[in-house]
Amino acid sequence: MKNQWMNLLVGSVRVKAQGKGVERLINACVRNDIAIWNVKKHGDHIATFFILLKDVRRLRVVARKSDCKLYFVGKAGFPFFLKKMLTNSGFLVGVCFFFVIVFFLSNMIWGIEIKGAKPETEYRILKELKQMGVEKGALQFLIDDPETIQKKLTDRMDVVTWIGVELKGTTLYFQVVEKNQPKEPEKIGVRHLVAKKKAVITDMFVEEGQPLVSVNDHVTKGQLLVSGIIGKEGQTKLVPARGKIFGETWYKSTVVLPLHATFGVLTGKYMEKHYIAMKNISIPIWGFQKPAFHHYEIDQQKRPLRFWKWDLPIYYERVIFREKEEVERNYTWEEALAKAKELAREELKAKLPEDASIKGEKVLHQTKENGKVRVELHYQVIENIAIPQPIVQGD
Repeated sequence: MKNQWMNLLVGSVRVKAQGKGVERLINACVRNDIAIWNVKKHGDHIATFFILLKDVRRLRVVARKSDCKLYFVGKAGFPFFLKKMLTNSGFLVGVCFFFVIVFFLSNMIWGIEIKGAKPETEYRILKELKQMGVEKGALQFLIDDPETIQKKLTDRMDVVTWIGVELKGTTLYFQVVEKNQPKEPEKIGVRHLVAKKKAVITDMFVEEGQPLVSVNDHVTKGQLLVSGIIGKEGQTKLVPARGKIFGETWYKSTVVLPLHATFGVLTGKYMEKHYIAMKNISIPIWGFQKPAFHHYEIDQQKRPLRFWKWDLPIYYERVIFREKEEVERNYTWEEALAKAKELAREELKAKLPEDASIKGEKVLHQTKENGKVRVELHYQVIENIAIPQPIVQGD
């Protein structure tokens, strides 16, 4: 038999045949498709050979028609190994228990190291991590991945600028950059302040430089507001002009809002399914029922399992089904108009700097077409219109 691996898998037996008809017995085995190999003759009436374990019963039938006696003098293969292991079941259970323990220990968090944080900040980080279920002894595939942990900590911690999260083996490493870091003094070269757009000046706060405009003046884009050249003629010097020049500017906004709309929202209800996955095969281990929701969205998370320090080609997969329902929204003409104004104002505020304010608003045009409200609005805005312009030597 050339396929020795198959023989080991199904099991084989070494047979000793003794009697006058040894050759006839071997020939009868061949005629009855009983595979034999390693046939050795140890005398005129004695021979040994190997057969598969599954052919033992058929060999006994053939041997009854011969003048030979059979003796089973050896055995090998997985069935006999398994039987021996079952006989020593305590050892087998111990080995399995050992591998299970090593597997779980390899997939736990055993260390959390935080660098770059003050003691009070480190305490807050550990407290937030505990609320997220991230602590020593937690299973890695039951907690969020490092990217999600990083995002949640950054959102919750207002005293840090950035947090880096990295998982190495069974340890989570955190690199923290706190806020209120000493800033280098801003180096400003000599410059003018000019208008970034057309406006009417409403207020001025000049810290350094020579103002060239006054309140209520109309200015155009690019016009010089504060000069960086100060002093009398012949005794001038260049300085970095500083200050804020507030002016009234104008914006137009167009908003189109449907009177009737349908959109999906999450209800907060969800169910989970858990799998052990390998390549394209997923074996469910928890959550066998189908989602009870008619509409849902799927959040899929996949984490590799570890054994000791190696990543196994096996993954823990968590699938979350979040219920989603269709919501129909209907506006009257007045409600749609008010909502359009609100959206337009919010959109404008998002574009304006923090120190800007909306002074006035006027509806230029409003129409209803194809089930939608179209509104054009005009805004009066007070904002800082001064932007720097470097002074080129020789001008």
